Amino acid sequence: MTVSRSMSLANYAEALESTGKTYFTREDAMEILGTSHGAFLDAAARLVKRGRIVMPRRGFYVITPTRFLKWGAPPPNWYVDAMMKEAGRAYYVALLKAAELHGASHQAVMEFQIVTDRQWKPIRAGRSKIAFYFRKDLDAIQMGIGDRKTDTGSMRVSSPALTALDLIRYPQASGGLDRAASVLNELATEIDPALLRELLPAFERSVVQRLGYVLQTVGHETSASVLSDYLSNQSIPWIELDPGETSRPAWASEPERDQRWHVVVRRPIEIDQQ
Repeated sequence: MTVSRSMSLANYAEALESTGKTYFTREDAMEILGTSHGAFLDAAARLVKRGRIVMPRRGFYVITPTRFLKWGAPPPNWYVDAMMKEAGRAYYVALLKAAELHGASHQAVMEFQIVTDRQWKPIRAGRSKIAFYFRKDLDAIQMGIGDRKTDTGSMRVSSPALTALDLIRYPQASGGLDRAASVLNELATEIDPALLRELLPAFERSVVQRLGYVLQTVGHETSASVLSDYLSNQSIPWIELDPGETSRPAWASEPERDQRWHVVVRRPIEIDQQ
């Protein structure tokens, strides 16, 4: 790409897009165009107003191709890898979005979910919402993360085994245990039992107990047995299957106490067979 110091930011973005690159940073653009910080911000603001670029993160700009103008930005999988690398953060696409990529598209996924090693507020980029979930020790689960090709390169995505564990670890991400179980009902056949076993030490015991019960309930005994074997030599405390159910009124029926998983079940899991 040939760049002239007299080139405008709009022309620079068009030139990048013509080469297949869909993003740029403030620092790169200022250096290449030889413009001041103030002049760059003014030009960027005009392009943002026109919908030609969007800034999902401070100093990081995404070019919006014409066919995505009505959406306000291209889909996050076009730029999320570049955005996270530019921020210097480890990450992976996770939870409901990862499940969808693995074929468990139970319902429309309303946000692009990422696990990273820093607590970040959600990002809006056009019609897309990118939600971040925190995990400090990403190194401990690297075996469960792989690269997946996208239209513009690749991105890091959790395996079905890691996705299953995360769906239980972050129940708020899926909208509750029933929805997580409905997704797991579709996802479970994709889980590699050996990889699942390798990931278990990196998760809280309560996650293993709850996931085991859910997998047993939806009839995926192969993976459930992996979790049961892992717990067999441990002292397992009793836990609530769904902590939110402890607020049920006192007149509710006596809860079930599952002896295999040591979980207190106050109501049956409801699986959506959609």
